[in-house]
Amino acid sequence: MTNTLKCISPIDGSVFAERDIMTQSHVQNLVRDVRAAQKNWATRPLSERIALVRAGVARLGEMNDEIVPEIAGMMGRPVRYGGEFGGVDERASYMADIAESALAPIIIEDSGDFERRIVRESHGVVFIIAPWNYPYLTAINTVAPALIVGNGVVLKHATQTLLAGERMVQAFTQAGIPEGLFVNVFLDHQTTEALVSAKAFDFINFTGSVGGGRAIERAAAGTFTGLGLELGGKDPGYVMEDADVAAAADTLIDGAMFNSGQCCCGIERIYVAAPLFDAFVERAVSIASNFKLGNPLDKETTLGPMANVRFANEVRAQTSEAIAAGARPLISSELFPQDDGGAYLAPQILVDVDHGMRVMRDESFGPVVGIMKVDGDDEAVALMNDSEFGLTASLWTNDTPRAAAIGAQIETGTVFMNRADYLDPALCWTGCKNTGRGGALSLIGYQNLTRPKSFHLKKT
Repeated sequence: MTNTLKCISPIDGSVFAERDIMTQSHVQNLVRDVRAAQKNWATRPLSERIALVRAGVARLGEMNDEIVPEIAGMMGRPVRYGGEFGGVDERASYMADIAESALAPIIIEDSGDFERRIVRESHGVVFIIAPWNYPYLTAINTVAPALIVGNGVVLKHATQTLLAGERMVQAFTQAGIPEGLFVNVFLDHQTTEALVSAKAFDFINFTGSVGGGRAIERAAAGTFTGLGLELGGKDPGYVMEDADVAAAADTLIDGAMFNSGQCCCGIERIYVAAPLFDAFVERAVSIASNFKLGNPLDKETTLGPMANVRFANEVRAQTSEAIAAGARPLISSELFPQDDGGAYLAPQILVDVDHGMRVMRDESFGPVVGIMKVDGDDEAVALMNDSEFGLTASLWTNDTPRAAAIGAQIETGTVFMNRADYLDPALCWTGCKNTGRGGALSLIGYQNLTRPKSFHLKKT
C-alpha cells in the first residue's frame, strides 16, 4: 500500500506533485483543533467573517499567475483561458453580498409578551471533498459560505489537483483567517471513509462520481451527518425549430468540448429539431474541427490533454463501441495528429446515435458528443429524461413560455434557455436522480450549511 499521493501530469506523464497520506489519528487531531477554532470564529460578528473571506479570495487572486500554469500541469487545462479566479470571485462575492439578508432571523413575534424567532446556526466543522476538473471553482462554492456562517472547514482535494487545497488554505490564512480554522488534508479513500464513519465532521459536501457518492453515503450511514452530493451528469441540449442555429451550435459545442469535456454541467448529448439538423451538424463539425489540441502551456492551444489517460481511454471506448453499433464519426483523425492514444484526445462528434449506446447513456466527461434528430417536443423530453442523471438541460428557442413548459417536464436541477454550462451563484446549484442531493450557492446554499434554531421567549 502506498503512503503517498502522486499527481501525474497529463502533459508528459511525469510526477507533478507528491504528498504523504495523513493518518486517521493525525487528521482527528487537526479536526479537534478546527473545532476549537470554530467556537471562537462563530462568535465573531458576521461582518468580520465576511470581510476576512473576501480578503482570502482576493489573496487567492493575487496568486493567479502561479495557479494557472499549475492547473495546466496538474490536469491539463490550457493557460490561454486564464484559470478560474473570475468565477471564484463572482461566486464568493455574491455569497458575501447576500449573507446578512440570507442569515437574518425570521421574526415571528416581538411583542411585550413574547419573542419568537428562527435563526440559522453553523453546523460546526464542514468537510469538503473537491474534484479535479475545476479545483477552485467547485471548492469555493462551499468554502466561502461555510466560513461566512461560522463553520470551520476541512478541505480534501482530488489527487489529480493535489496542490489546490494547499493554495486555498495558504491564501485565506495569509489574509487573516484564524490559524487552524481552515485546513487542507491529504487522504486516501480508506481513511476518508473511516473518518466519516467515526462522525468526525458535522456536514460533508462531496463532488465527484456516483460511486464516490455511494461510498460517502455508506460511510455516513447511522451517523446522521448531513450530506451534500453533486455526482455524475449527462446534460442534454435541445435545439427547437425556431432557434438561432448558429448561436445554439456555438454554445452547445463549446459546452461539450471546453476543458476537454471535463465539466460537471458540460453538454454530453444534443437533440435537434429535424428542420435544423443538417445546418446544426454542419456548424458543429466546423467548430470542433478548428480546435487546436496540444500542450496546455502553449497559449495557442484551445484543447489540452484529458486529466488522466484512463479518462481518455473511457471516452475512446464509448466512442468505438458507438461506431461499431452504427454511429457515424464526423471529425477526421487526420485533423488531430496530436492524439497520441494517451491523455491527448481529439474531439469527436457522432451522428446516427441512439440510447442503446453508452456514449448517449453513460457519463463520458470528455470531448465527444452525440447528436440526434427529433420530430418534436414530446420526443425530445422523453429522450432528455431517459437518463439516470439530472443536473442541467439547455433549451434553444425564441419562445420563453414554451421553454418554461418543457423545463417543467424535464428531470433536472437547472433549466437553461439559450445558454449552457454556466453556474449562476444567485440560483441553487442542485441535481436530481443519480446526480445527487442537496444544493450549493444562493440562499439555499446557506440553509444547507447551517441548521435552524427556534427561540420561544416568554417575557411575562
